[in-house]
Amino acid sequence: MHSILKATVASLATAIALSGPASAELTGNLKINLDTSNPAPRATMEALIAKFQAANPALNITTNVIDREAYKTQIRNFLSADAPDVLTWYAANRMTPYVEAGLFEDVSDMWADGTDIANQLASTKGAMTIDGKQWGVAYTYYQWGIYYRKDIYDELGLSEPANFDEMLSNCKAMIDSGRKCYTIGNKWLWTGAGWFDYLNLRTHGFDFHMQMARGEIEWTDDRVRKTFDNWAKLIRMGAFIDDHQNKDWQQSLPFMVDGSAGAILMGNFAVAPLREAGLTDDQLDFHQFPAITPGVAMAEDAPTDSFHIAAKAENKDNARAFLAYMVSASAQTEMNNGANLGQLPVNSASSVDDDKFLNEGFEMLSSNSPGGVAQFFDRDFPAEMAQAAMEGFQEFMVYPDNLDDILERVESVRKEVY
Repeated sequence: MHSILKATVASLATAIALSGPASAELTGNLKINLDTSNPAPRATMEALIAKFQAANPALNITTNVIDREAYKTQIRNFLSADAPDVLTWYAANRMTPYVEAGLFEDVSDMWADGTDIANQLASTKGAMTIDGKQWGVAYTYYQWGIYYRKDIYDELGLSEPANFDEMLSNCKAMIDSGRKCYTIGNKWLWTGAGWFDYLNLRTHGFDFHMQMARGEIEWTDDRVRKTFDNWAKLIRMGAFIDDHQNKDWQQSLPFMVDGSAGAILMGNFAVAPLREAGLTDDQLDFHQFPAITPGVAMAEDAPTDSFHIAAKAENKDNARAFLAYMVSASAQTEMNNGANLGQLPVNSASSVDDDKFLNEGFEMLSSNSPGGVAQFFDRDFPAEMAQAAMEGFQEFMVYPDNLDDILERVESVRKEVY
């Protein structure tokens, strides 16, 4: 199978990225495997594929929607035996097994300097890069950061902290007022991982964090201890709510609502339940996790879903054109609006719904995350490694004096996993 193009693939991709479906119609076939099986994501993808089809009526598109959990067990098999042209997956470490097995196509040509993808998707390039090459394109992500009670900050005369010293100072004022600084429900472990991610990213930067994810740094390394030392400053001053290890994240939200805690480190999915519980946008605000080590570029946690081309795809030109279309400014705006995915577009030229928190997240990820975008601890680290470390984080937040034992245990798992 082949595509009949009136221009090169590269110029077609550029045209699509700029203006949506290109005037040069595609022919042949395009097979797409999706894991977007939940109703809203499925409808969103199918609507955009229909528009791509309408712009290319001579193109025969086959779409297979696979249950999200089943997809995880089937992906290696279908990439090896019955490869689609395009598939959905996840960025960063989740790509690694398929890149190393030669199952994902190198699409670095789409990211060449000066292209719209390189310019407009720059915040996600690091997440799509392994060994200096790009292996797909991101299509949606959402921000993490600190959501705080602005009315309480105003009452105490506090402002958004620009650095860790200001964060600690704000925390002391919050504690002196009879409140906790941060609510957290760490029963299911991943919320503590968010704190480790940010403290590590701000203390040492994105590259160090990803070296840890690849197993290249010992957990007993003094630099890792420095991250925990910063965390311990908050723990020892009583920054976090009591008994957090027995609460899930939803059970931690009432502490924000009733004002007994001033803030929470969480993904943007926390906004809806906080609004539903009665907090207004005048009471609730958002700020980027502050800098810790001077000169370390700001990097963010922004879990990212992505499109890839199978290495065994039969219609790679058509696949490249489809990827370029799906990350174009117009497609990204439609895909991620509140009626569809309700997340953030990865294209910096897109627009977002008129929502206070989506706008702040979009600005942060598009313009103020030069250090890179991490995927979140349990996506970036292998499953066994992530589980052991997150159990350690939970213990550390209750018993910080156990740090030596915790790091030794986690390091023993690192030696087994990598």
